[in-house]
Amino acid sequence: MSELTEWAYPLAESLLAEPLPRRWRHSQGVAERARTIASILGEEAELLEAAAVLHDIGYSPDLAKTGFHPLDGARYLRDVAHADKRVVSLVAHHSCAWMEADARGLREELEGEFPHESAHLDDALCFCDMNTTPDGTPTNPIDRVNEIAGRYGPDSLIGKFIRRAEPEILASTSRVLERVASTKRQPM
Repeated sequence: MSELTEWAYPLAESLLAEPLPRRWRHSQGVAERARTIASILGEEAELLEAAAVLHDIGYSPDLAKTGFHPLDGARYLRDVAHADKRVVSLVAHHSCAWMEADARGLREELEGEFPHESAHLDDALCFCDMNTTPDGTPTNPIDRVNEIAGRYGPDSLIGKFIRRAEPEILASTSRVLERVASTKRQPM
């Protein structure tokens, strides 16, 4: 583990394990998915893993201020934890957060406070999140989107957001899988 991941895991655990054990299992699973695609990220692999384990801390009852977990988590990481700016950005924008922010009337706040990280890291974190069940086990993005829509209901804000985001989630996953396949095709 790097210094960044050694810092990120206990922080995420302290915010999620007791009040939201299922969310903690999910976050650990997302970090595990990040390790499976480390080969396509090189030096950025540890950055992705740290963001993966932290991506849902905004659900913590201690942090939830706006009710929009990417923004609440990113603000905590920036203002309280003084986290690496790239980790903060990835948490703020994970899994098409801009679309949900738009639906909540928070897009200007999100984008004004937190610049986007590189597209390939955004794709990678979306891939990891959308290939992990709420219990932390592997899944696929179609089943994950269906699970989210079913859990929140099709007419809820989250249900509508996740369906709107589905094409981009699938495109992100496809781009990551293509990078993985391309890496495997490289001659030694």
